[in-house]
Amino acid sequence: MVRNLPDGRVEILAEGDKESIDRLIKWCYHGPRGAIVENVEYKFEPYKGDLKDFQIIYH
Repeated sequence: MVRNLPDGRVEILAEGDKESIDRLIKWCYHGPRGAIVENVEYKFEPYKGDLKDFQIIYH
């Protein structure tokens, strides 16, 4: 799950193996082209297996 927050931050909820999550965290320090990344914070929680797919929803 990825969502833009009203204060300009981006929140990501992801599940996966350690290597994939490590790559995601590393990518977050740079972000997509044109992004200005000022800070990256993350925390690990026990794997639950809740996330099965990813879809983009525009609001």
